[in-house]
Amino acid sequence: MDEAIFYDTLREGLWVAFLVSLPILLVALFAGLTVGLFQALTSIQEMTLTFVPKLGAIILVFWATMDFMTQTLVSFFRGTLIPLVAGG
Repeated sequence: MDEAIFYDTLREGLWVAFLVSLPILLVALFAGLTVGLFQALTSIQEMTLTFVPKLGAIILVFWATMDFMTQTLVSFFRGTLIPLVAGG
C-alpha cells in the first residue's frame, strides 16, 4: 500500500470519527456546563446531580443521531475501506 493512500485513509477515518462523536461530545459539554452552573448558583454539591442529567442527555442524543452515525460509518466503509481490502 502506498503511503499517500494510507495517510489519506487515516485522515478520512479520523474525520469520520470526529463527525460521529461530535453530537454526543457537544451535548455532554453543554449538559455539564449547565449542571455545573446550577450547582454553583445553588451551592448543591451532589455527585449524582452531575452524572444523571449528563447520562440522560447523552443517551437521548445517541438515540436521536443513531441513523446519522450509522450512515456515516457505512458510507466510509463502503467507499473507502472495503475497496482497499478487496484490492482496489
